[in-house]
Amino acid sequence: MGTNAGLTNVQGKSLPEADVPALDLAAVSYAYGKRQALDDISFSIAPGRFAVLLGLNGAGKTTLFSLISHLFATRNGRIQVFGHDINRRPGDALRRLGIVFQARTLDLDLSVHQNLSYHASLHGIGAREANQRIHELLQSIDMSDRLYEKARSLSGGQIRRIEIVRALLHQPSLLLLDEATVGLDIKSRATILADIRKLVQDNGISVLWATHLIDEVGHADQVIVFDRGRLVANGAVKDVVKAAGAETINEAFSRLTGIVTFTPGHRP
Repeated sequence: MGTNAGLTNVQGKSLPEADVPALDLAAVSYAYGKRQALDDISFSIAPGRFAVLLGLNGAGKTTLFSLISHLFATRNGRIQVFGHDINRRPGDALRRLGIVFQARTLDLDLSVHQNLSYHASLHGIGAREANQRIHELLQSIDMSDRLYEKARSLSGGQIRRIEIVRALLHQPSLLLLDEATVGLDIKSRATILADIRKLVQDNGISVLWATHLIDEVGHADQVIVFDRGRLVANGAVKDVVKAAGAETINEAFSRLTGIVTFTPGHRP
């Protein structure tokens, strides 16, 4: 897994639908019984944008992903993916989505090829086309030599990268990643984040990257801050920092969520 390797969309295709938001949420709420998990959430992400959904564990990030991916029904509010309502036109919306959930989902007893081929078949991709896309995507991350190895032989970082490849097989326009680097070492985290940023830069794919790690926020990102199910900030990093009366995104996040945070290497 070379440091210069990067995920590329198959055949370098640019992604259309630039005239509507990649993701648009209006007044979305969700509750587990009496516990309010999301409270009146509204925001949008422009096409070709890398957006970071920043929040502590329990802030509502995974619940939101479950609603966007239609695992949970949206009872209150509206969610649109490139103009397609997830409730009214779920097929059109979901075809434009690639999703990597926090929990590992590869079948460890199957080979990399079997895991990817099965996913391709679910999207109606023929065997020849699927093999071509698998080859190109694995080649772009220097993992072609692992194609027929069982998934259990891979490292945590490699498993995560295969899951990202799987999410890209049907050429989505919007990629959702929920805590994609959790449990990985620093090098693997940096490599995966660099791969996704390169995908945005080179191919114009839109990304919603959910994390609790402040060092994964880039200066040019849109940052959306959740705190206990509420949206407490949304905008360019510099604007969120300014609005919070802070000097850094670390300090802004601390003020917005009422916690004390420290950057790596900082001593309290």
